[in-house]
Amino acid sequence: NQTWFRYKPGQFVTLELPVADGPLMRTYTLSSSPSRPFSIAVTVKAQAGSIGTRWMFDNLKPGAHVKAYGPAGDFSLHSHPAAKYLFISAGSGVTPMMSMLRWLNDCAPWTDVGFVNCARRAEEIIFRKELELLGSRMPGLSLGFMIEERSSREGWFGHMGRIDAIRLPLLAPDYREREIFCCGPDPFMRAVRQMLEAAGFDMAKYHQESFAAPVVEEVPGPFALPTDGGIEKPVEAATPVRFSLSDVDAECIAGQTVLQTARASGVRIPAACEFGLCGTCKVKK
Repeated sequence: NQTWFRYKPGQFVTLELPVADGPLMRTYTLSSSPSRPFSIAVTVKAQAGSIGTRWMFDNLKPGAHVKAYGPAGDFSLHSHPAAKYLFISAGSGVTPMMSMLRWLNDCAPWTDVGFVNCARRAEEIIFRKELELLGSRMPGLSLGFMIEERSSREGWFGHMGRIDAIRLPLLAPDYREREIFCCGPDPFMRAVRQMLEAAGFDMAKYHQESFAAPVVEEVPGPFALPTDGGIEKPVEAATPVRFSLSDVDAECIAGQTVLQTARASGVRIPAACEFGLCGTCKVKK
């Protein structure tokens, strides 16, 4: 009674990788399209110091199996339908855009889509050949590349620099009318967001994908009560937590996440980002 793996274009999965030091959770956006359900794909790059992707390059072979959790995520045009879209990506942030663009090519090639793909150098543009092919096949696709620096490996006659309030209108003159999806390194997404906010863009139509730690503002500490010695002792509130399937009772103290409480209590819950963003730890225990 098996069913095909179902997901929305732009969603992600969390892979459990059996590395030497124990199971390692890593979150990857699916770059494949659900319109082609017989296979799914993630796109990874082995970087210096990377444990998960390095293990994948060294160990994954045809026939190998890894455990996957998901799919999850709201970064999908299915969740935010619109008449016109604008995809803005940098580096590996192109992967959810490719999933959505591949789906549009299969199911709605006439959709009005602008795509601004940024990279450091021309040879580092991921999916460049496929994007150029899709640009020739999809009548509604307007494709633009932007690089930061030239390379001796090939000539470049396109846009150069970093995306800003001057360059964006050149690549997408009607960006104010579009539903915008942005994905890339955190500094890149922060710059795009600030640029759009300064331009008065309706941020309800702006969506970005990120698994980075959220900025947490300091909050006042707990009230303090005097002790017998006259020294004030802070009162730390604790919330009872029961992991029913594991039959474990614990207390979650102030400033501690439920995931941290679970680990301290010996309850194993899969987790990847550990900041409540990717959704891997959303399980019943």
